[in-house]
Amino acid sequence: MIVRRSMDELHKLRRSGLLVYQILEDLRQMASEGVTTHDLEVAAEKKIADAGARPAFKGYYTQASGTRYPFVLCTSVNEEVVHGMPSAKRKLRRGDIVSIDTGVLLDGYYGDSAITVAIGEVNDSVQRLLKITEESLELAIDRVRAGNRLFDVCGAVEKHVTANGFSIVREFVGHGIGTSLHEEPQIPNYVDRRGENPRLKPGMVLAIEPMVNAGKAETKVLADKWTAVAKDGSYSAHFEHMVAVTDNGPWVLSRP
Repeated sequence: MIVRRSMDELHKLRRSGLLVYQILEDLRQMASEGVTTHDLEVAAEKKIADAGARPAFKGYYTQASGTRYPFVLCTSVNEEVVHGMPSAKRKLRRGDIVSIDTGVLLDGYYGDSAITVAIGEVNDSVQRLLKITEESLELAIDRVRAGNRLFDVCGAVEKHVTANGFSIVREFVGHGIGTSLHEEPQIPNYVDRRGENPRLKPGMVLAIEPMVNAGKAETKVLADKWTAVAKDGSYSAHFEHMVAVTDNGPWVLSRP
């Protein structure tokens, strides 16, 4: 069942979304050569606690992994697509990219967003990967309008990514969000004709998150049961925003 939120609930979700936005912006500034992904984790955990919120990811259980996720951040470096685990041994190096994904629970409502950050100078092909992935998110956001269908959102990502020669990860998708971190509907970054294609209505909230590989789309999960990587070792980018459907068009809840 897809839940439609009241305006009061949307404002609560916006508070959570803006907290995640501020944390990610702080981590964007912090992410630099020599910093470890554990350093980012420590900083994020303190920021969440200082805001009176709870981390959304820490302790999250999935049947696929059979374990609870032990961190507040997912820090996915280079060929890591999603769910990369922070480590004191993983120093960021010039030329790396790191996807930072985090979520919070604040006053009963979740926030969830992700960015991918370049460490120092990266080559033109990597810059283009980041640019196209982020553009695909913006194009999808523009389709979050009452009366459109979910496939309009999914197709906007797919069309832009594939037209520019990159590959869409299919194993991981976006989702609804509200009083649970993951709610209906699932939001693939491609048009899945086997899936449902609901009409978008005011009050629906979508966490849209393109995950795009520079090489082939196939992924595999490492022995830690969480970290998903591009099978061919190519770089992968990930951006995410929470977007509400309103009578006046899309309302991005996870940025000012």
